[in-house]
Amino acid sequence: MKKVTYKNIHNFFKFNGVHLNSKELQIAAYYLIKEGTEYEKSMGDFLLDWFDEKSYIDLQTSGTTGIPKLIRKNKQALVNSALATGDFFGLKPGDTALCCLPVQFIAGKMMLVRSFILGLAIDVVEPTSNPLANLNKNYDFAAMVPLQVENSLNELHKVKKLIIGGAKLNDSLVKKLVNTNSTAYETYGMTETITHIAAKKVGEQAFSVLPHVSIYQNEKDCLVINAPLVSEEHLFTNDLVELLNERQFVLLGRIDNVVNSGGIKLIPEQIEDKLADKINSAFFIGGIPDAVLGEKLVLVVEGEKQEIAESVFAVLAKFEKPKEIFFVPVFEKTASGKIKRKAILKALE
Repeated sequence: MKKVTYKNIHNFFKFNGVHLNSKELQIAAYYLIKEGTEYEKSMGDFLLDWFDEKSYIDLQTSGTTGIPKLIRKNKQALVNSALATGDFFGLKPGDTALCCLPVQFIAGKMMLVRSFILGLAIDVVEPTSNPLANLNKNYDFAAMVPLQVENSLNELHKVKKLIIGGAKLNDSLVKKLVNTNSTAYETYGMTETITHIAAKKVGEQAFSVLPHVSIYQNEKDCLVINAPLVSEEHLFTNDLVELLNERQFVLLGRIDNVVNSGGIKLIPEQIEDKLADKINSAFFIGGIPDAVLGEKLVLVVEGEKQEIAESVFAVLAKFEKPKEIFFVPVFEKTASGKIKRKAILKALE
């Protein structure tokens, strides 16, 4: 069987309703760069990069845990990722897809690559907070971030299979998604793994890894990923996990978010899950220095100061209850929409 490479364009591939080969896509890219909006220009730039003579491409990380940086990946690794996604989600040539994510980041780029490689008929729309609002057709496959999903709940029947990434889903949104007609999956991954290397149906506890991926834990109980088709090296993460087997894991939280308060290690993400449907504003749990405890557990809420009843914390164990509540007018976020927890907490010290 002939190996699929980045130079392949599947003959079922369509771009906004039109069959295009690689030469025609490059012509379209020039037009997008010259005449397009900002999101179309970034798409044009990517198309020209993809079809040039280089075997690699430079990708921008999101900057969630540090300074955003460029990393270099072989284009074949992106192809391998696309093939694994196709296998995992049962995508087939001719399926319709929607790209509503910014193409300057890996998630948007990969929607296009999957379409080239798997033969999807993809429509690309502006990456707004409610991308389905003005669309009058249905799609077999789409990818969104949680904010888009939250704003599109009444429209999700237009998407048969939806993958969600970029940030963790809270319990409140999970409950809403379970009652929609769309089959939604929460994904796990990062730029370094070329988007997701694992996924789970919304409502399930454990992530299952994609084909040709295996996992294990290091001595700190953090996830280590072995995905030879997308990364030559094992990827050591800061994600605390419960490992069920070499193909399944439960995500607990990030080790760099753990708060050590009086010798008790608390995982903010687990506390946040318990409070998800109790607090209407955006919020997160974190730790700030404390002379007695070492670190003090705090609740940080976005917006104007408000009264938060003590009963809200009844769902928490004794040591999980925040010692103090802070209100921040607007949360600082990364370009991909993730809250900059560390920077916000530092400003509160």
